[in-house]
Amino acid sequence: MTTPDPDPRRTPEVEPGGNVPPGETPPAEGGTYGISHPEPPELRKGWGAVPLVLIMAVVALVAIGLIGMLVVLVV
Repeated sequence: MTTPDPDPRRTPEVEPGGNVPPGETPPAEGGTYGISHPEPPELRKGWGAVPLVLIMAVVALVAIGLIGMLVVLVV
């Protein structure tokens, strides 16, 4: 737990204008790089054959139904 009033001997020096001189604070990022956990296995890309066939069948049935309704209205 940090105290709201830190020890002035451990507080970084502040330059005029409010800037902190280099070396007074730790770096913003760590020096290590790379992934921290294993990557998931590569997923399959694209659609399978069965879902595409089912979607095309539904689209064809809807198109046939709309064409049938249009024929009934025109005749």
